Amino acid sequence: MSTRALPAKVRAIHDLFIEGQVDAASLDSTPVRRVIVESWQRSLATGVDPDLGTRAAAAAAALTELRNAHPLAPTLPLIRRLLVEDAVDAGVLVAITAADGTLLWVEGDSGVRRKAEAMNFVPGSDWSERTAGTNAPGTALALDRELQILGSEHFSRIVHPWSCTAVPVHDPATGALLGAIDLTGGSKVASTQTLALVRATAVAVENQLALLRLTAPPAPATAEGARLTVLGAERPRWHLADAAGRPQSSVLTGRHADILVLLIRHPEGLSADHLAMLLDDKDLDVVTVRAEVSRLRRVIGSTYIESRPYRLMAPVASDMGDVYDALQARNVSAALDAYSGALLPQSVSPAVARLRTELSASLRESVLAGGNLSLLRRWLALPDGRDDREGWRVLHDHADADPVARAQASGHLAGIDSELG
Repeated sequence: MSTRALPAKVRAIHDLFIEGQVDAASLDSTPVRRVIVESWQRSLATGVDPDLGTRAAAAAAALTELRNAHPLAPTLPLIRRLLVEDAVDAGVLVAITAADGTLLWVEGDSGVRRKAEAMNFVPGSDWSERTAGTNAPGTALALDRELQILGSEHFSRIVHPWSCTAVPVHDPATGALLGAIDLTGGSKVASTQTLALVRATAVAVENQLALLRLTAPPAPATAEGARLTVLGAERPRWHLADAAGRPQSSVLTGRHADILVLLIRHPEGLSADHLAMLLDDKDLDVVTVRAEVSRLRRVIGSTYIESRPYRLMAPVASDMGDVYDALQARNVSAALDAYSGALLPQSVSPAVARLRTELSASLRESVLAGGNLSLLRRWLALPDGRDDREGWRVLHDHADADPVARAQASGHLAGIDSELG
């Protein structure tokens, strides 16, 4: 029995799920597709409110800057010719998003556009899955796959009257995710014919980007200017300026970030077998590792990683490296400045887990060894330091600690001891 034949049933299941009366495991035998259930789970986990809209749209000046700098801007006339011109009188909207889910352009039927404003489906607004919940452009970007969402499959209730079809668009040279093309409207928008049309448009856009590259080829990629950010709760990213010197950023999968971190820490190189063991000491085979490295090359460029063994062609800067460099220079303050949080906290790689512990412990010991109260307070304010009983005890017992700091430390120690029983 298909989801599309049972919109009322899906709506009822959605309400039960939001209210916590059913969990994801119990939905396997229902009409709700697994891809939707998993997206609902992520939406709930990231704190999306199903009864609120998305964040306010970006200011006009910021939106103009985003549009002018975006790689899909030169393809806008092609998208208008293939999709927008027919959408104007068809009760449909055409949206083009950046890779982070920001709506760059929303065009089409003027009456439908006015209705869509009620749910903040407007240029400059954030429709990433982590902000707006399950929706075609946001979830298609999160999964990097084409997707259709029908009515009550959306996480947010305000979007239930709508349906949408979205297809990601990639850089033809590197494979990096650039954004998505989306059609939004009534239930007919989530048809196989619509999906074929949007898919064909995405292919045409990628082909046009490839042709534009031929007429203005970029300079060969080098490691100079490349940077990896892997600390803290934000998704790992690869940063590199384009041929015009404009900063570009690509979101990395967890596995791709793991590989880059391990290659940075092993400049001598790693065999496929060794890399597989460092990534997963149980279930990962060499074929999978080779496939992942191949995909990673498409995202960051083929000139960065050498094979046999796998190694970086040149040093790559990273926020992780900034912390290590500052500690090496005995500049604990700079190390704290660079440390925005744990190394790839979601990674299950045993080697990355070891590096995560090593980095955090090295910073902690450097702070405690220095005896500087100001640096100690900064460490204790980090997530890593919140349960650092020894650190809080040092702050409490330090002769130079002011009464307020000592009282705060005393209360924090009491909380830690209470939690630990």
